[in-house]
Amino acid sequence: MSDGGSAYHPCMPSVRPVAVSRAARPGADDGADRVDTVYRPGGPVDVVATLRPLSRGSGDPAHRVVGSDVWLALRTPEGPASVLVRPVGDTVAISAWGAGAAWAVVHGPDLVGRGDDWTELDVSAHAFLEQARHRQPGLRLLRTNTVVAMLVPAIMEQKVTSRQAWRAWRYLVRRFGTPAPGPAPEGMVVPPDADTWARIPSWEWHKAGIEPGRSATVMRVVKVAPALERTLSLGRGGELVASRLQSIPGVGPWTAAETAQRAHGDPDSPSVGDYHVPALVGWALTGGPVDDDGMLELLEPWRGHRERVVRLIAGSGFRKPAFGPRMTIQDHRGH
Repeated sequence: MSDGGSAYHPCMPSVRPVAVSRAARPGADDGADRVDTVYRPGGPVDVVATLRPLSRGSGDPAHRVVGSDVWLALRTPEGPASVLVRPVGDTVAISAWGAGAAWAVVHGPDLVGRGDDWTELDVSAHAFLEQARHRQPGLRLLRTNTVVAMLVPAIMEQKVTSRQAWRAWRYLVRRFGTPAPGPAPEGMVVPPDADTWARIPSWEWHKAGIEPGRSATVMRVVKVAPALERTLSLGRGGELVASRLQSIPGVGPWTAAETAQRAHGDPDSPSVGDYHVPALVGWALTGGPVDDDGMLELLEPWRGHRERVVRLIAGSGFRKPAFGPRMTIQDHRGH
């Protein structure tokens, strides 16, 4: 049933990468071929809002918004890639440079919602959600098709403030990543691959503010990277994907959900255990805060779409009242 917004019918485009030019930015990889495709989604797509979950805060060296365009520095299975995602009329133009350019373009439509079907989400019984959906007809759930690349930053965000985690992410990516190929904006960096994460010495994790518990979890993850990437064959998340991710000691329900939302495009994985999300959902839907159990109870009518509902709330501009206890910042670098 329609949810009050524009009906969306995803279509699978014919993606045929064609190298069309060379990079030209001074200091860039001038030999990097450019590969392009055009995705016709069959409905509106808000590129900036859809790709926002990939941003790890202001100054993220792997994510840059320029007007209505988004630049991404991606670590693909075939190597680094710079990806430019641009809305062009009723299409989305995707261009990529670097060793992973062809892979990035073939999978590029997944970044802006290919296969993400909202047609069965009915929020007409809740006035706030109906209005939120009406105002965000172009919001989609992304799918990166890269598990470890999404899992590592999620581990960094465990049990600390976003500001702490994003500072650590910036430091480690700039220190151990590779310059984004092609004409990507100055300062963009492709995050490390699994082998590079595994070789980062303990003192560099310490300098980044990542204590041994979290860095040890990253080490366990990268050791089984191929097995984790195979979870992409299981579809768009779900209990089996969550179970496989949580089989790694140190990866719990919150980390698994944050990963599946991005890597797999899971539409039903709200972030249980998050410091902010339950209260945001509670205030938006009932006018008061709730805990994790309360959030799940409120979202139950939309089971199968619970993450879509959370994204609608987060993207609506709604803000919960600014009062209550603040999270204590734990700085592990001095220990």
